[in-house]
Amino acid sequence: MKLIFKQRLLSLFDSYDIYDDQDQVVFKVEGKLSFGHKLLIYNVHDELVGMIKEELLTFMPRFALYKNNQYVGSIRKVFQLFKPAYVLDYLNWSIEGEIMEWNYDIYDENHQRVAKIDKELLHLTDTYILDVEDFQYALDVLMIALAIDIEKCSRQK
Repeated sequence: MKLIFKQRLLSLFDSYDIYDDQDQVVFKVEGKLSFGHKLLIYNVHDELVGMIKEELLTFMPRFALYKNNQYVGSIRKVFQLFKPAYVLDYLNWSIEGEIMEWNYDIYDENHQRVAKIDKELLHLTDTYILDVEDFQYALDVLMIALAIDIEKCSRQK
């Protein structure tokens, strides 16, 4: 299943719409005022289904992840010299990026790919294609993509 992740053009805080292949919104993401980044993820019925909170005062960037207001785990960046890498602790997934930090592959503990994140270039705002093998993991992959986007944007300021 493919999801298209588009940042909204004119918004005070981070906000995104996530579309399916039929150009229907499946998730909406709203940034909230907070120490560190905080993003709330809503489904098409405007129900809160996920949240990402940046954890401050950590050696490497780390984000707490919540589903239905329950803490499920975190995604954290791991030290690598040339290519970015992250670990999603609650599913034991690893995320490996390319040297330009535009595209990422997500692998399970058996090193089977569960998703791919590709940045689309030549857009006014951040736009990503999320290719998810199994829809049950769509929210997890979306949270990974959001955390990576936040971390990259924070570093570039």
